[in-house]
Amino acid sequence: NVSFFITRITLNTFASVIFKQKPMKKYLKIFAAVLMMVSCNKEGAYFEGGGFPYGSGGLAHDMIVLGDRLDNPYTTENVRKAFSALYPTRSRDMVQTTNLYVRFLPGSQEEFDMLTDMGVEMLDHPLDYEIVEEGDYYHDPSVGEDSITWQYAVVPDDFVFPDIEYQVIDECFISENSPDTRSADGIDWEAVEVESYRISGNGDLIDGNALTKAAKVNPSGRITIVDDHANGGQAFGVSGVKVSCNTFVKFSSAYTDRDGYYTIPKKFSAKLRYRLVFKNEKGFSIGFNLILVPASISTLGKAPADGISCTITKESDGKLFRRSVVNNAAYDYISRCAEEDMNIALPPGDLRIWLFKGLSASSAVMIHHGTIVKSGLIGRYLGKYSSLIQFFAPDITIGTKDHDTYMELYDSVCHELAHSSHFSQVGKDYWDKYIFYIMESFLKTGGETYGEGDGEYAGHCEIGEMWAYYVESMMHKERYGGSVPAYGTSYWFYPQIFRYLEERGISRSEIFAALTSGISGKDALMQQLVRMYPKKKIVIEQVFNRYR
Repeated sequence: NVSFFITRITLNTFASVIFKQKPMKKYLKIFAAVLMMVSCNKEGAYFEGGGFPYGSGGLAHDMIVLGDRLDNPYTTENVRKAFSALYPTRSRDMVQTTNLYVRFLPGSQEEFDMLTDMGVEMLDHPLDYEIVEEGDYYHDPSVGEDSITWQYAVVPDDFVFPDIEYQVIDECFISENSPDTRSADGIDWEAVEVESYRISGNGDLIDGNALTKAAKVNPSGRITIVDDHANGGQAFGVSGVKVSCNTFVKFSSAYTDRDGYYTIPKKFSAKLRYRLVFKNEKGFSIGFNLILVPASISTLGKAPADGISCTITKESDGKLFRRSVVNNAAYDYISRCAEEDMNIALPPGDLRIWLFKGLSASSAVMIHHGTIVKSGLIGRYLGKYSSLIQFFAPDITIGTKDHDTYMELYDSVCHELAHSSHFSQVGKDYWDKYIFYIMESFLKTGGETYGEGDGEYAGHCEIGEMWAYYVESMMHKERYGGSVPAYGTSYWFYPQIFRYLEERGISRSEIFAALTSGISGKDALMQQLVRMYPKKKIVIEQVFNRYR
């Protein structure tokens, strides 16, 4: 098979060029080469109050640099000392361990996911060290860079540990987590916490008013972004993203609402480290930080306990801007799948979206949901690289190269998520054939993704791309106004068919309902639509016959 031969040469050449590189970088470059065969054609924030929370140099996205280890004010022993200092006549036994500060070393993505499914909220860096230089990630030097690094967490004292390597670092007391503190008359636990900070040498982290009043607050604020081509250039919310904050082992999080507002459920008195975790409440995550976790993190730095607000623009931090745009575009798309709007199938849950700055093409490979890797069709192409693809397992990849505006990224995300809705309806077997055609066309034509429409599974591609380009075009118009863009109309398939059907009274939902797993090719689709909507037979046939 000529295509198979070319594929093996392509991948093996890629491997031979980079075999001297470190394992993770090598894997990523091979993976990028494979992505090119399955893709569709197609830096900054400013903070309220002035400047960045931790300096004027902008947000940092490199690896966190740790300084000295600090004395954790939440250890049971430190809190007991603080309690005795304030209440010398009361028994210090009122302070009993509520939580364990631990670290896990997952040996695989499955073990990492197991902990996540158990509700364990993990950070990749220790919580009791000074942060000398901020960043988006940390990798313990004792752990190979092609492995998951130590993950730090706080769990209940009665936590049942799974069969995953772990170490208990500290026994801790967090007053909000103790049922005994609710019934302890006359004890000011906020004052005890402040005193524990003082005696552990961390008094400088407490907000000034808290030192005298022991006043705790719920951090709150708003995260916004600017789309130069929408809303009159006025900022609007970053929707459904997780805002996480912590001081030592005490941390909490909340999702922003549609308009970007958030309120953290726990109260704090110390200065906090804030970060955006791109795991959206709508059921998708945006990765990855050069480490094997599904959701990227953008660190916002240290700020007062009452909260942090920021407005993200394309002129400031590029990585944060791109992540936030993709977040909003996916949130918007998923919201619009509702019955009262587009009324189409949602993308599958736990959707993994990866961003690639070095690629301009995007894809909807749906690997995390079972496509490609186990398929005999694709396996003969990828060979030993199948396991590599399974290891990374994205569903959607968004190439951000040359996509400098909110509008360009928005369109790409809408296109790929339209594919994911189609996948939800037709299933894995259909999708494997679709991707097989894309890969085969890429290799036969020397890089033309869609080929010439003459392959065995060309009909799968025809339906899939008609739908995705149509949705992309219509959602662009509905957000930005003006005429409907002619996306995809220069190819051998005709997405404009769907636009003309909609103009003639066949809704987006009705069109989508016809895109079932048994339909490949526009002739079969025309017959399906006529069967489903016989009263509109003449209109349907007229539109399809226009593009013979």
